[in-house]
Amino acid sequence: MPELPEVESVRRHLAPRLEGRAIVAVWSAPQERFGVLDDAVGRRINALGRRGKYLLADLSGDLELVLHLGMTGAFRFHGERAADGSAWLGDPYVRASFTLDDGSVLDFRDVRRFGRLTVVPRGDYTAIPTLAQLGPEPLSEQFDAADFYAALRRTRAAVKPFLLSQRPVAGVGNIYADEALWRARISPLARRVGRERAQRLWAAIRVVLADAIEREGTTFRDYQMVNGQSGRNAAFLVAYGKRGSPCARCGTPLAKIVLGGRGTTYCPGCQRY
Repeated sequence: MPELPEVESVRRHLAPRLEGRAIVAVWSAPQERFGVLDDAVGRRINALGRRGKYLLADLSGDLELVLHLGMTGAFRFHGERAADGSAWLGDPYVRASFTLDDGSVLDFRDVRRFGRLTVVPRGDYTAIPTLAQLGPEPLSEQFDAADFYAALRRTRAAVKPFLLSQRPVAGVGNIYADEALWRARISPLARRVGRERAQRLWAAIRVVLADAIEREGTTFRDYQMVNGQSGRNAAFLVAYGKRGSPCARCGTPLAKIVLGGRGTTYCPGCQRY
């Protein structure tokens, strides 16, 4: 599932072409996770923002278009070809299309149908509790190291599932949790994280995410940017997906376990409880 760096990369590609444009028509296939999108018709896109793993299009008339990529969602402008020459013309997995006032059409393609599109009153996320309950943005001033430590002290959960809950910090998913915990030398199974280790983890989250944004995200299979290209961060991963490889720090073979229902890779040699 795309995490914060991937969603931010998509936002940066889309924003210059969407901001200031008006939506003149919307088509969507019947989809359980789609709301009523007709309310977006006739609205101007004032700005395209992001909260955690959600894209938020600020619309005229005090509305907001909420977009979530789910597991396999991607955006591309209709008829435009990727670097490999591929296009989505006639693609059966296109689930929604937004026609803009300049004649361009933005398609949303989603093979597994976990993506979400809906229009809500601006800032009203009561119908989307996962969005309403997000923690602070990790690269913002609101992500405070002392507050993060306090949140870790209050929970009884293991540290990695707690990060994935999105409550202590927004946007960190499976890939970047593994990477940040490795960088901070903390076991994903740890239930007690002291002040010093919390500070290391706070800093590691920020570095790992900032670096991944700079490389436009991590692509293994489904994630792609609006131009169809892949993110470049996969080659820089040191923990996630590296089971059996020697730890880049101590040489111990990396181990993989299932924790909180998610595959988790870590170093049993230098990531301590």
